[in-house]
Amino acid sequence: MDGASFARLDALRRLHFPPDRNQVPAHLTLFHALPGTERDSIVRHLAALAVRQRSFSLEATGFRSLGHGVALAFASAELVRLRQALAREWADWLSAQDSARIAPHVTVQNKVAPEAARRLLAELQGEFQPFTARAEGLLLWRYLGGPWERLRLFRFAA
Repeated sequence: MDGASFARLDALRRLHFPPDRNQVPAHLTLFHALPGTERDSIVRHLAALAVRQRSFSLEATGFRSLGHGVALAFASAELVRLRQALAREWADWLSAQDSARIAPHVTVQNKVAPEAARRLLAELQGEFQPFTARAEGLLLWRYLGGPWERLRLFRFAA
């Protein structure tokens, strides 16, 4: 996403996410587990998509509970369309979780006691002002059994 929105969300994540569990910066997950065996195909597909895709708006709509954490929800018809197109392309590879409908969000807290999550949710809801972020590309990450490795950034067309 655009630099200012990323900085804002990453600061929230660093402030509220348990530090020992915060392995990646703020992000909006499209898929949780793409197969490593299909990495070359995934890279080719994302590279081709990024060349055609223009940046688009992501409307921050408010904070929501994750039970053991808090997320900032986003609305974007363009994001939903893009993700649906990728899901159709990769349907044979997707887990049940990744086959389900997307509920776009950035997790700012997770893996905490429910009461701590409820307190933070109430605090953040009281301060929330809607804003618009810009989706400017896609990141591909690889899970390394704890830490993550950023593989590649696919910037959208200018």
